[in-house]
Order: sequence, then structure tokens, then C-alpha cells
Amino acid sequence: MNKLESYTQIMEEVCRNNDYIAPDLYAKNDVKRGLRDENGNGVVTGLTNISKIKSFDIVNGEKVPCDGELWYRGYKITDLITHLGNDEPGFHKVAYLLLMGSLTTPKQAEEFKQFLNASNTLPKNFTRDVIMKAPSYDIMNSMTRSILTLASYDKKSNDISVSNSLRQCIQLISEFPMLAIYAYHAYNHYDNDDIMLIRRPDPNASTAENILRMLRPDKKYTATEVKVLDTALILHMEHGGGNNSTFTTRVVTSSGSDTYSTIAAAMSSLKGPRHGGANIKVMDMMADMKKQVKDFYDKDQVRAYLEKLVNKDAFDKTGLIYGMGHAIYSLSDPRERIFKQFVERLAVEKGRERDLALYQNVEEIAPLVIAEKRHIYKGVSPNVDFYSGFVYEMLGIPKELYTAMFAIARIVGWSAHRIEELICMDKIIRPAYVSVMKEKDVNNLDK
Repeated sequence: MNKLESYTQIMEEVCRNNDYIAPDLYAKNDVKRGLRDENGNGVVTGLTNISKIKSFDIVNGEKVPCDGELWYRGYKITDLITHLGNDEPGFHKVAYLLLMGSLTTPKQAEEFKQFLNASNTLPKNFTRDVIMKAPSYDIMNSMTRSILTLASYDKKSNDISVSNSLRQCIQLISEFPMLAIYAYHAYNHYDNDDIMLIRRPDPNASTAENILRMLRPDKKYTATEVKVLDTALILHMEHGGGNNSTFTTRVVTSSGSDTYSTIAAAMSSLKGPRHGGANIKVMDMMADMKKQVKDFYDKDQVRAYLEKLVNKDAFDKTGLIYGMGHAIYSLSDPRERIFKQFVERLAVEKGRERDLALYQNVEEIAPLVIAEKRHIYKGVSPNVDFYSGFVYEMLGIPKELYTAMFAIARIVGWSAHRIEELICMDKIIRPAYVSVMKEKDVNNLDK
């Protein structure tokens, strides 16, 4: 420990004393902590035409929980996934929908895919000079550094016109898989003494195919693997303007900042464990469960472990069952319901039915345990992150890339909200804070 570290540890208590604000003051001043009211409803801060989330109906003037719905540009996500079919990857089609606001014709889909694939290149020597020079296990930090550095190679980096920002967003959507996977390979080589694998994307392949192709030494993948990963990306693309990283995108955009700075800010928000890192906590919890539950098909054993979790006697002793519950959804997360079908297909192909049974038992029993122990009866259901880590594991995607996979998808939603904010922007987003500071007399400083 150096002198500065020792000093700051000592000074931490001073900061805690001076920065502490009593919880009752928030209610007294009618402050919506976390921009949510006492019932957990988000404070309305804007309008959007990009997506919609539904989690309740109004019956006789009262909010009644319902099965969750997610809409992209006027289309239910369930209908979109069905429309795409069981085999063909649809990342580029849904990305076009979110960015442009309408579904593609076959000609538009192919044209947009060509533009995405044409942007599948990084500046000359960028991988060597930027990504490989300072490898880190924290892939999100590596990606954020790369995003900001890419601005140095863009002669119109500060041009925030809609057309230029759209061009930058499309390039970043295309480049994100490379930024993530190259950063992982650099870290894996220098820190884990493994092979260095830097492979260019195939200009004729889909985003999901290229992710698996760049990640795997043998470049091989199955149609099921591609479809499951493609579906995961689509389901994570967008989730309303109020989620933390998307709201960050709109706040920074409203200041007049450039695309690279805006997306870097969104990345910094997403990497927080309360936002984009949830699936890692699910995987860690399930790993601990597998050590204690001997028979994955035995519901009594699964229930006993879940009760220990809720009673703070197992895993990290927080009392949480990770992957259960959502800030908005109550009865069901539509993304999880869709994803579950594809997870089952992949588990059968991989011979992971035993692990799948454990997940299914947790999905069935956890809401009952939570309702009994926590007296929550409005509905608790698994969210999309409950299965996503399991899928990434079956696909051989390293845990260091889990949150980065979220970013590879969500960059599409961020881009759509940036463009919408640029078009509709007339004021900088500037919420108010109530000062509870006590005024002091400077003449008492030396006393």
C-alpha cells in the first residue's frame, strides 16, 4: 500500500461523515431516489417512439400486473422473433428497424447488411497500437478506451449532424464485436499465456456467425448456435429509454457531445454490476448451487438451497436469488419466455439436459420461495439474464465477455436513442438536486 492509498483510507471516514444524508430527508423533500417513486414507478423524463414496455393493465382505475410485453418500433418482440423464423439470423433486420423506424424490404435488408459488413474494419494498426498495447481482464474498459480512441481516426468526430452521427453509429455497431473479441484475445494471450487469435470478420457472414468465427480457433459453429446467439443479441438490443445506460446516452447527447463520447459514457454505465453484469452473478450462484445440490432433478433439494439463499445462508449471503425479478416486469419477462425456447434447443444439442433441468427447477420454485419468505405476491419471475449466462457458457464464450456481449447488442438501442434525441433535442437534460447543506461561518475555521 502506497502513501496515497493509506491517506485516502484514513480520509474515507471524513468523507462518509460529511457526505452522509439521512434517508428521511429524501421523503421530506419529495425526492424520487433513483428517479423512481415510492411504488417503484419510473419518473417520466421524456418521450420515445423507439420501444415500449408493458407490465400492467389499468382495471377500474387500478394497476394490475400482467404478462410483460416488449415492443420495438410498434411491433411486439414475440411477433418479430416469430417473423424471423427458426433459422435465419435477423440481427441486421432488427437493427435497421430500431435505427430507421420501419421493417426492411428484402432489398433494404441486404443493402443494410452490406453497409454493416463494409464497416467491419478497424483503422490500420489499431489492433496492435490500441487493443494489444494495454490488455485487461476488464473487457468493457478496453472497449471504452478503443471507442474514445476511434474518435482520433475520424476527421468528422465532432460533427453531430444526424447523417454523420448515423454513419458513426452504424460503424460502431459493426466494430463492437471486433473491439470485444480482440480485447479478450489480447488479455487471454498476455495474462493467461494462451494463443493470440486475431481473425478478420467474414464480410458475408452475420454478426452472430462472425462472433463465433472470431472467437473460436477452428472457426466452426452450428446453425443452432448461430440462431441462439442471434436471438440473444436481438432480445438485448433495446429496453426503453429509462434503463441506466440508455438514459446516459440521452443525457450526454443532450449536452451536444459527440457520438464516441456518448457511447463511451453508455459503456461505463452498462458495465456496472447492477446493470449489465447480472448474468455473471447468476452463473456464480448456479456454480455454488451445483456444489450443494446433488440431484438436479430433485425439486426438494433445489428448494432447500433456494431457501438458504433467501435466508442469507448460502452463496454471497445477500438474500437474493439472481436472475429472479425485474425493476419493471412482474408476472413475466417476455424476453426470457422467448429465449427459453432457444435455450432448450441448444441444451439438447450440447447434451446439457441435466443442467437445463436445474435451471428449469429454479425457474419454477424460486418465485414460490420468494413469495413465501419475502411476502411478495405481485409476481416475481425470471428475467432474461437468468438464462443468458448459461447460453454463453454453452457457446464457449468466456465469462470476461458476458457484459461485452450485452454491449454488442445494446449499442443498437443506444444509437437509436441518440438519433432520436438529436432530432428532438431542444434542451439539455438537467434534473434538480435539493441542497441540504448547512451554511457555515468562515471566521470559525481557525477556532
